[in-house]
Amino acid sequence: MTDSVRMKPKILVVDDDRLNINTLIELLGDQYEIVVAINGAMGIAAAEKTQPQLILLDITMPDMNGYEVLEVLKSREATGEIPVIFITGLDSAEDEAKGLNLGAADYISKPFQSTVVTARVGTQIRLKQQADQLAAWSMLDSLTGLTNARAFEEQVDALISEAQTQQSSLALLLVRIDFFSRFDDFYGQSAGDELVLKVAGAVEAIGVEQGYKLARQDQSTFVLAGLSSGEDELLALAEDLRSAVAALHVAHVASPRGAEITLSCGGMLGIPSRMSRAEQYFQLAESSLRLVERQGGNGVHLMRSGRRTYWDRLG
Repeated sequence: MTDSVRMKPKILVVDDDRLNINTLIELLGDQYEIVVAINGAMGIAAAEKTQPQLILLDITMPDMNGYEVLEVLKSREATGEIPVIFITGLDSAEDEAKGLNLGAADYISKPFQSTVVTARVGTQIRLKQQADQLAAWSMLDSLTGLTNARAFEEQVDALISEAQTQQSSLALLLVRIDFFSRFDDFYGQSAGDELVLKVAGAVEAIGVEQGYKLARQDQSTFVLAGLSSGEDELLALAEDLRSAVAALHVAHVASPRGAEITLSCGGMLGIPSRMSRAEQYFQLAESSLRLVERQGGNGVHLMRSGRRTYWDRLG
């Protein structure tokens, strides 16, 4: 399959009439990838599995009619945001109002008018692509392009569930640029943004290479999380991050610690219980990080399974 075919927007057609299906494939097949289901139950399953950008849904079908199918689609998290256009021979105002009230995006009447079909399908596809792009942007930090803190907490909750299933350790590491506010005040906001971008690049390169998910937590703080083989691995990750930032050799004459930028790291490592939540990991990692900062920064402090101190290595 070529890249161009893979990149086509996907449309799911749910209809029990083969003639209607073939007509829609003929009209739309060159521009879109078409998936077909011939009844309501198959349509619901196909929508969850294939995640199309648009569903064309017949109303009059045996077993489940289109209204019933739409209610199920809108009630499920995996399919609730997929736009649905009803394709139907029903043309009364009451029928149309019923579908729109249930959440349908539009109506296409049978027999099909090719210009109407292509126009309405094209409009809904564009709207869905714009909505998906906005949703993606809402999960990203505007400066660095990394995942933002709100979206990352959901990823950590997913990692906690995975660690619970595998009975493996989850590691969460916060890393913060030492005395960043002094840097920002002394060198200016533009220089501060440039520094954040440089540090973000170093953190991302190392984190991704070692299989960790990462995000920008706040102005000068980044967070990494992943399943870990143990404290040696997490400590090595923290030291690699500190070394990478030190290797940038960014001057910081306003720092009381030294003449160049340094990094502090605080982490939490442990097998999560059934009651564990991302917020708890963040709180313990933040406590570790603040301990490092109280001792002047440029160091690493890790907790394990809620103990106050596990590793403590300060630069």
